Amino acid sequence: MDTKKLARGAAITALYVVITYFLAPVSFGPIQFRAAEALTVLPILFPEAIPALFLGVLLANIIGGLGLVDIVGGSLVTLLAAYVTYKNRDNVFAYLSPILFNAFLISIYLHILFDLPYWLNVIQIGLSEAAVVLILGVPLIKYLKKHF
Repeated sequence: MDTKKLARGAAITALYVVITYFLAPVSFGPIQFRAAEALTVLPILFPEAIPALFLGVLLANIIGGLGLVDIVGGSLVTLLAAYVTYKNRDNVFAYLSPILFNAFLISIYLHILFDLPYWLNVIQIGLSEAAVVLILGVPLIKYLKKHF
């Protein structure tokens, strides 16, 4: 990986952690609005965002307080979603993958941790993820496509 891509990946990781940390009260739990998830669409333009997002989620979830299941589970779900986003970067599934993977997979362990109905978690996480990706992530990609 060249220096520019490595630096961009490090910046993505750092941004994810910083945004999540500063918005921690709304970034964790079954009802959340994790603004840093807007970055999950970056693999559309930058393949180096795949490992960067994985690392960003891993580090953010270490400070998040939900324990090992969230550290490992959240990071792996993000890795999967980022890879699928990259592979589908030319179609709408690039935007849908972080929404769907987070809604259906993160909800599995949130259901267990918080003893809430699985489908309620799917709806809550799905709506939150959709809002972040569509309201913040789509304009971010449009801006980056135009200026980079």
